[in-house]
Amino acid sequence: MAEKIEIIPVSLLDIHRSRVADLKHLARKLRLEFGWHYLLDLTWILSQLDSFIEKKYMDAGAGIGMMQWYLAQQGAEVMSVDRESRAHLPMHFRWHYHVTGLRAQDLSERVQIGGYAHFDKPNLFRKVALSVRDFSLMIIPKRRKGLVVIYNQDLKNLEDIPDNTFDAVVAVSSLEHNSPQDLEKVVLELIRVLKPGAKLLATLGAGRDKDWFHEPSRGWCYTEASLRRIFGLSPMASSNYDRYDELFQALRNCAELRDHLASFYARSGDNGMPWGVWDPQYQPVGVCKLKADD
Repeated sequence: MAEKIEIIPVSLLDIHRSRVADLKHLARKLRLEFGWHYLLDLTWILSQLDSFIEKKYMDAGAGIGMMQWYLAQQGAEVMSVDRESRAHLPMHFRWHYHVTGLRAQDLSERVQIGGYAHFDKPNLFRKVALSVRDFSLMIIPKRRKGLVVIYNQDLKNLEDIPDNTFDAVVAVSSLEHNSPQDLEKVVLELIRVLKPGAKLLATLGAGRDKDWFHEPSRGWCYTEASLRRIFGLSPMASSNYDRYDELFQALRNCAELRDHLASFYARSGDNGMPWGVWDPQYQPVGVCKLKADD
């Protein structure tokens, strides 16, 4: 696959309808909600990957988001990296997947009760209100799929990861939360840990005529020229920025995204869709960068 920049068209939701349905089903199971354009981001990145089984991926800026769990469910080993700590990762993620920490401090230890239920030690003796669903987890054997390795670390300094480690690095709408200067350092570090010939696949915000900062989502939106420079793309890398206005209009008219906004948007005016009002101010763009062969 060649390097490219692609403003993500909403038509992908229909082209990859089966995968979109799988992502929605997994979100319900894991009690996650999508950011307003995340279905597009996830679908685009997954469409660029060749296979999953016995592959090693990094999910850069993963938080507790969907990508790492989806990849693990397909049989991949995923390094989940984020500057925010996930040491006390909720129980239901650990229930469905084999989750471990790269270092002792990256994931709190668990104690086992009756061979089935797993709790963080700090919470073991704290009064906890269990829902019916949580209680059911205590009497059903633990199911494990894939592997997710938690690594709480800034993406500019992945000091515990050797060069040439991963078959792909993916980043779902996370890199734009770095300053433009820091993003250049992040990209270099992500390329370092890729195997020769492997892909860095990232989604960010697209800026039409200039780079600008979207305050509600605290993320940068980048022009084609900036993305080419920051990611060190080949001059031959394709782009569809010439369709910026057309693709943005299609996004604004996308009923599937508009009518299924996550509930958290309606609770605040300080987010990507203030008070749950559908009004996209930017559109997602995907970048595919290949690491040069040695």
